[in-house]
Amino acid sequence: PRAAVRARAMSRMTSALERGLTTLSSARASPASARSARARTALVANAPRMGVAGASPMASTFVASAASRDALTARHAHKSRPRRASYATTPRASAGDAAPARLEWPSRDCYAGALRETDVGRAVTLCGWIDKSRDMGGIAFADVRDHTGIAQIVADDDASAEVKKVFGELRQECVVRVKGEVRRRLNVNTKTATGLIEIVASEITILNTVARSLPFGISESAQDKEEIKEETRLENRVLDLRRPQMQRNLKLRHQTLRALRKVLEDDYGFLEVETPMLTRSTPEGARDYLVPSRLKPGGAYALPQSPQLFKQMLMVAGVDRYYQVARCFRDEDLRADRQPEFTQLDIEMAFTDDAGVMKLAEDLMRAAFKSGADVDLPSTFPTMTFAHAMEKYGCDKPDLRYGMEMTTINDALAGTEFKLFADALAAPNGVVKVLVVDDAKKIPNSKLKPKGDVFNEAIAAGAGGLAFVRVAEDGVSLDGAKGLVEGVGAAAADVIRVSNAKPGDLLLFAAGHKNLVNKTLDRVRQFIAREYDMIPNGAHAVLWITEFPMFEFNEDEGRHEAMHHPFTAPNQDDAHANPNDLTNARAIAYDLVYNGVEIGGGSLRIYRRDVQEAVFSAIGLTSEEAENKFGYLMEAFQYGAPPHGGLAFGLDRLVMMLAGARSIRDVIAFPKTANGACLLTEAPGEVSDAQYAELHIKSVAPANEG
Repeated sequence: PRAAVRARAMSRMTSALERGLTTLSSARASPASARSARARTALVANAPRMGVAGASPMASTFVASAASRDALTARHAHKSRPRRASYATTPRASAGDAAPARLEWPSRDCYAGALRETDVGRAVTLCGWIDKSRDMGGIAFADVRDHTGIAQIVADDDASAEVKKVFGELRQECVVRVKGEVRRRLNVNTKTATGLIEIVASEITILNTVARSLPFGISESAQDKEEIKEETRLENRVLDLRRPQMQRNLKLRHQTLRALRKVLEDDYGFLEVETPMLTRSTPEGARDYLVPSRLKPGGAYALPQSPQLFKQMLMVAGVDRYYQVARCFRDEDLRADRQPEFTQLDIEMAFTDDAGVMKLAEDLMRAAFKSGADVDLPSTFPTMTFAHAMEKYGCDKPDLRYGMEMTTINDALAGTEFKLFADALAAPNGVVKVLVVDDAKKIPNSKLKPKGDVFNEAIAAGAGGLAFVRVAEDGVSLDGAKGLVEGVGAAAADVIRVSNAKPGDLLLFAAGHKNLVNKTLDRVRQFIAREYDMIPNGAHAVLWITEFPMFEFNEDEGRHEAMHHPFTAPNQDDAHANPNDLTNARAIAYDLVYNGVEIGGGSLRIYRRDVQEAVFSAIGLTSEEAENKFGYLMEAFQYGAPPHGGLAFGLDRLVMMLAGARSIRDVIAFPKTANGACLLTEAPGEVSDAQYAELHIKSVAPANEG
């Protein structure tokens, strides 16, 4: 009967294949059909390599043809994308009248990656995936992989016929249970932790097969040979997460959180409190994600951009020391290091000053870096003011692993007749700055001139160009383009002196509005450091940036905005010096920077209603608007709010840096793309008119095409 079932199944597949080949041969000879035929041929050739378990050549051809059709009609982004249907006939998932195999839920008594030489002679049961298998003629090997690592299993000459038969059916990524005895390996594998031992299989069961073509290799060895497109990884995220590197990233994320929780709870006595996910819209920062209310027609909740208001009210409630691993949502244009939903470690504490919050943050970061990357951060972190960071590095998160400081040389160039510099000095907020580069790498002039790589970085920042000279051997004069050297003229010695340049150094000049000059030289500085290997291997640079301005001016809207958020307390010296105008005050705020990336930040908070109202007024909110949006917070302040402060760490970005990953998407289990889409679930998806009607709204979006 079993042979008859196989014969009937093969007959059906043969008929289907013949129909497909007949259709193909009668198709019009066009470039599209030729490409389709080549795709079918390529898939047929690669079917065994792609891991179609137990498929005969004819079955592989049938599978490849179906996969080719699906690949040619696949659609991405927000359009409905048909699921790939490349199922294969396998020994345990056969077609026809065969009874389905019973489901099993086996247990195991050890993990694959935990076995060591001390386990020799032990009878074990493993469960996991087949990483790879090979038949050496008379003896067969396979690697079983689970979340801890891999272990080699072997079927010797004297293995039972059933064990040998199952070994012959093994394919990559099929799920197995293996029973056997641990023995020492004759040929030691020094590349794996289990390389001294192997398991002689006495029983092996295939619990589940692979019924689809693998879109990429899962094995660690395969990852060294192929570069997987990120789109493919995100479409097949379940398989992507099975890869050992992604497993390590998820474990690192867990270990980092565990280390942070230990410091907060065991060392500082913090209490974890959850705050609402459905709350009121307060659009003072990024755009909110809105959730229309069914029960209140026309009303909507907002997903929280942060728990800021709730954690401050918890301080008023007497919680004293709060923390939360908080999910946050911001509907903003995304970049490589941003997601529409992200995770932050949110912290607030009462009766503390800024030094107390910063000490806690340093303890947390030392624990995270030691646990996650075995890096010992310094016992105290250096501090730099915002003004100094902008002057010397052009940004508020400088990477201090390398030098290359910049200096404003307005005073040294006073009276210059060089038009480029003279025009900048005469304009409002105009500056001329010079970036000093140790030119030991001998950056070619061609890279600094128009169309050169360094010059192009300045253009990309928005500048009109980049001027350069070098300090002459005498240390007081300049070598370079005649017009620039003569334009600087007698000021050369002063420029060299105030910029602390030395003979042979490269000087890069930018002139114009202060913000543009800073942006330009910051970008150029980072590019040169990367491109010319100026970043020391294994270097770690952590520092605090403090004394931020309370506000920055929004040119488009013609009003001031809070640089951090409007609940940050103003510097008290500045507030008392000009109590009726806080727009020029500094904030009691602090950001933590590691290797040029902001990984956390916070501030001391306002805890009196009158001060909070003054800040709202400074950003252009009327009393009515402030009451409507934040009245519940200001009312809470009238019931005896304690002095308090806090901070938050971006967990995704922190783990990305600990893992050495290129993107935060590599440390998030199910991330979104740059346009906010999930390629795995195809979210956001369309909803029915009936669902919209229940929410008392109507979609006015144009219908999807195609």
